[in-house]
Amino acid sequence: MSDPRLAVVGENVMDLLPTPHGPDLLRAAPGGGPANTAVAAARLGVPTRLLARIGSDEFGVRIRARLLAEGLDPGGLIEAEEPSALAMATVRDDGSAHYDFRMADAADWFWRPDELPEQLPPSATALHAASIALFREPGATLIEALMGREAARGEVTLSIDPNIRGDVIGDPDTARALALRHLAQAHLVKASDEDLAFLFPDLSTGRAARAIAGLGPCLVVVTLGAEGALAVHGGSEVVVPAPKVEVTDTVGAGDSFMGALLHWLDRTGRLGSAPAARLAGLDEGDLHALLTHAATAAARTVTRVGADPPTEAELGTPDRTG
Repeated sequence: MSDPRLAVVGENVMDLLPTPHGPDLLRAAPGGGPANTAVAAARLGVPTRLLARIGSDEFGVRIRARLLAEGLDPGGLIEAEEPSALAMATVRDDGSAHYDFRMADAADWFWRPDELPEQLPPSATALHAASIALFREPGATLIEALMGREAARGEVTLSIDPNIRGDVIGDPDTARALALRHLAQAHLVKASDEDLAFLFPDLSTGRAARAIAGLGPCLVVVTLGAEGALAVHGGSEVVVPAPKVEVTDTVGAGDSFMGALLHWLDRTGRLGSAPAARLAGLDEGDLHALLTHAATAAARTVTRVGADPPTEAELGTPDRTG
């Protein structure tokens, strides 16, 4: 196993997914946005370590088995006393997924001060944080501190995907303020248009992306569902359409997109020390190639059942021309 170049911090969730046999028969599948992103990056060949607390129940056994089977570095996996988080997914007629969460006492949020690393391994070039773990205490405060320490150290690229789940992140105003603090620490932000509507309800998607860029991130990428994706970088704004595919469900699509973003940036040398300078060199051709690569990964995922991101053999190795 290679030394990790990417570290991802956040939750695992056991997804209860519908089956072809009717609404009363569900299939349990390990998921969770950060875990899915770590798996997506690892499948694309990026040596990846997930920093996560694994539940003590049988779901936790299956979650750990999934992560190890996908080749993730196990150095950040904590054996926790608490149970696993659960989410029942309902897939609508258009393939979009809605989640009903059960996670109040889940292991994922109960980080202790000695469980998160004081410093990332020397091989790491990026730290990605995402989703519900950014908001639920007591762990959220410790994750914010980890991101702050790495921002001050300046040796890795920091990326954030807020992946807003409004029904499980507490008071909206408190969550919004916390999310904006996280975004201000990051060099790269990936968000959905729905995330931006929560964070900036009075702004259009484009203006909201510019507002995030104004907080400090060098690169802001917004997924637009069936409309494609948008990147804001300096004075440039690039949009690519979504590939036309037959949608099975959208479970894990945004996470595959995020993993492919990090894959492209890793393979093209855009992650690591002096992170702002590395990202500053992106031009519009790079942005188009980056978005196309990530959108293609997401499109592959939505043709499959559940969070099943593509491999590098399926997606191809990134290059300047996409």
